[in-house]
Amino acid sequence: MSSTTQQAVAEGRTEVKNTTCYMCACRCGIRVHLRDGQVRYIQGNPDHPLNKGVICAKGSSGIMKQYSPARLTKPLKRKAGSERGAGEFEEISWEEAFSTLEERLGDIRATDPKKFALFTGRDQMQALTGLFAKNFGTPNYAAHGGFCSVNMAAGMIYTIGGSFWEFGGPDLERSKLFVMIGTAEDHHSNPMKIELAKFKRNGGRFISINPVRTGYSAIADEWIPIKPGTDGALLLALNHEIINQGLYDRDFLIQYSNSAELVNMDENSSEYGMFVRFEVPPEEGCFDPQNKLWWDRELNKPISTHTPGADPYLRGEFKLSDGTPVKPAFELLAERVEQYTPEWAADITGIPAETIRRLAHEMGITARDEKIELPIAWTDVWDNEHDTITGNPVSFHAMRGLAAHSNGFQTIRAMSILMSILGTIDRPGGFRHKAPFPRPIPPCPKTPTGPEAVKPNTPLDGMPLGWPADPDDLFVDDKGEPVRLDKGFSWEHPLSVHGLMHNAITNAWRGDPYKVDTLMLFMANMAWNSSMNTDEVRKMLNDKDEDGEYKIPFLVVADAFQSETVAFADLVLPDTTYLERHDVMSMLDRPISEYDGPVDSVRVPVVPPMGDSKPFQEVLIELGSRLKLPPFVNDDGSRKYRDYPDFVTNFETAPGSGIGFLSGWRGQSGEKSMKGEANPKQWEMYEKNNCVYHHHLPKSYQYMRNWNQGYLQWAQSHSLTRYDEPINIHIYSEVLQKFRLAAQGKSQGKQPPDHLRKRIETHFDPLPFYSEPLEAQLSDKHKYPLNAITQRPMAMYHSWDSQNAWLRQIHTYNFLYINPVTAKSAGIEDGGWMWVESMHGKVRCMARYSESTEPGTVWTWNAVGKASGAWNLDGKANESKQGFLMNHLISEELPSCEAGANISNSDPVTGQAGWYDVQVRVYPTDPGEKQETFPQYATMPSAPGTPMRRKMQNYFAGLFRKGEFK
Repeated sequence: MSSTTQQAVAEGRTEVKNTTCYMCACRCGIRVHLRDGQVRYIQGNPDHPLNKGVICAKGSSGIMKQYSPARLTKPLKRKAGSERGAGEFEEISWEEAFSTLEERLGDIRATDPKKFALFTGRDQMQALTGLFAKNFGTPNYAAHGGFCSVNMAAGMIYTIGGSFWEFGGPDLERSKLFVMIGTAEDHHSNPMKIELAKFKRNGGRFISINPVRTGYSAIADEWIPIKPGTDGALLLALNHEIINQGLYDRDFLIQYSNSAELVNMDENSSEYGMFVRFEVPPEEGCFDPQNKLWWDRELNKPISTHTPGADPYLRGEFKLSDGTPVKPAFELLAERVEQYTPEWAADITGIPAETIRRLAHEMGITARDEKIELPIAWTDVWDNEHDTITGNPVSFHAMRGLAAHSNGFQTIRAMSILMSILGTIDRPGGFRHKAPFPRPIPPCPKTPTGPEAVKPNTPLDGMPLGWPADPDDLFVDDKGEPVRLDKGFSWEHPLSVHGLMHNAITNAWRGDPYKVDTLMLFMANMAWNSSMNTDEVRKMLNDKDEDGEYKIPFLVVADAFQSETVAFADLVLPDTTYLERHDVMSMLDRPISEYDGPVDSVRVPVVPPMGDSKPFQEVLIELGSRLKLPPFVNDDGSRKYRDYPDFVTNFETAPGSGIGFLSGWRGQSGEKSMKGEANPKQWEMYEKNNCVYHHHLPKSYQYMRNWNQGYLQWAQSHSLTRYDEPINIHIYSEVLQKFRLAAQGKSQGKQPPDHLRKRIETHFDPLPFYSEPLEAQLSDKHKYPLNAITQRPMAMYHSWDSQNAWLRQIHTYNFLYINPVTAKSAGIEDGGWMWVESMHGKVRCMARYSESTEPGTVWTWNAVGKASGAWNLDGKANESKQGFLMNHLISEELPSCEAGANISNSDPVTGQAGWYDVQVRVYPTDPGEKQETFPQYATMPSAPGTPMRRKMQNYFAGLFRKGEFK
């Protein structure tokens, strides 16, 4: 606590501290009002560039998170002789906790580093956790993305070099038509609300495509209900119509995508499906070399791309002088979508063909006839000077509704291509990038490529997570088997750029591909709402081998709250809340950049840690120092950083790089930005400037950044990108074709196992295609005819907030929402108890009629249901007796299929968890059945050190009195 804060507490004064919210991942600026050192009130910071003073119910309820009775305040170890899951612990000191980890992890690192696995949930410090894992030497690290929205990130980044949310989004300030697809109401919450309000007031038209009309969709000018998992069919039909109606932006596609580049169509060639090159350098690097060919209309022959004055064909088929048949990539796209008519899509999506045709026409006409022109001069990478920047004002936003399906990668490719053929990428009124994107396609970082990269007492030879460009980038052994515990970056899920955290426990329990010794989970409720197949995962965590030892020998859980997972831990590390610690929203990780330039931000402590809680960042710094991991110690092995703030101030990505976790106020006196020497007062300067740094780019750098010479040179000089080469849009994905050629046995290098060849050949299509989600293909849809999905409510974020005393009053328990027609045909009453059953399990819950639900869909809020006693709630709390969890209906693995047994229920391309692919049936409960949710579990006891439960009507401003901790 600062001296100013200490003085204010001593004098009983009120003070206001600026920091950054973490009641969701939006990361708004907030002002925290304190009196006598206690949080009394939280408001939005009007001087913050992200939320401009707007605050939501979650943000203002941070006070109840701070003083939650679920707070963990002491390091704990499982009592000797007690069973995992019983929640029986004893308090220990931090020194004992650190000594235990130092000894155990030290032995693992000295023998076999892959026996340690670190998996983190919805944290904001992946640059640090990834750095720790790499230098420990374990390949077994992943963050939340694989069970969140990795398809969105990968599908878009492998197509346009950027993605929605932190890395890009819709330019609603100038857009005329906005189409939102599959977006729940918590995504980018406050900024999206602000921009949508302005957009609507300015006369913009808002169309929502979603199975459910809630949140943002409730204010849409038009709601188009769609069957879950069929978005790809709709998007392909829209592409079909745009092309057939001639409403695509031909000039944009020629200049800024690979649409006109010629593809080798000789099926007997090892280069089949690859772009024709006029020269092949020894190594192309992680950028698009300008060595491809167009077919010029005037010369009627192939020429190098971007030859001045050239006018290439987008359609047609041609032959090179050696007889090789070739076609422009756009011709292949047009041929692909020809079959995807509105009538075809209507049968799959439930959207009438005339609606699809009208929607495509509206998009195309708006993009073509309502162009925007800004008087901003810029120069492209081919040295062409432009007097203005033009834009086609059609914008999109999409999130997990598209991503969380096993067909999601190709769905998002189809959406990205639709955005591209309309000419909207990084242009006014369309999609705009946010630094550090755009990145090359694919981005440069790579994982190791074989087991030899994992060595005792040695950092990992590569990044724990990366972006494969071809099969030789896969992290597999000589037999093509995975090296990682989660089987990421293997032939099962080659482009799993965020890993497959949802399979880690199952694989560790089974010992497939090998057993681990220590599993550390941070901010990941894997025994409840963060796991598919929750009931079985809980059993796995408690399962023992024939020797009576746990199959997962040692489980470490770091969390600020007593989640369901805490009960299974062998060692519990109490984390702090966001109001008690330093944090960085870093340009090396998940910044909060704006369209006009890079933005990063920090959190600073506004109150001291509760009890003996300690920030997980500090835990990693301490462990890194004790284990003598290279970034954390000096050459002589002595400790390098005093604490986490000291680490952030002084860390550089490379000696002398000047690039650190924070980009603002660098240099000895804070006179530099983006890069520069360490500034000992950097944290103070952030704190004085609303905890945020905003670097405004020149207007000439703010658009067309994939091809903007000035921007790309600036980005390269500031290490945002490795090259200043153009980042052409991949209408046709040569990356995917390389994997397909390997599956077809037409390429040298790494080859897939035989049982996965057909799977790779099918799903690594260089052009988007539609297929049913894998689980739907393997389900009895006559028995299980309905789609079941979840979404986070606007007032809650994961488990953390559904135990918040104020927010619980908004969503005290959850219903299964169902269309009245569907419910009545099943004999289910509004408010009545019902069963929901899938091939994997069943739950008992309450029904709520909802006409804003697509008739073939049932849905509920995520993570409202709780295990009895978890989060230090009363054992009979509404959340455990009336609330329920749909995860019990979902499995992390598919039934045995052609690809084999124990195959992840995930996208075959990226490993994205197929949360929304489950098929269910519904029926009423029998008379006399218990009116409580099923399944139920034994009540968890309160963990030592948690606050006493208090009746909230007697609660005032979080004041604790002596004796209120257990």
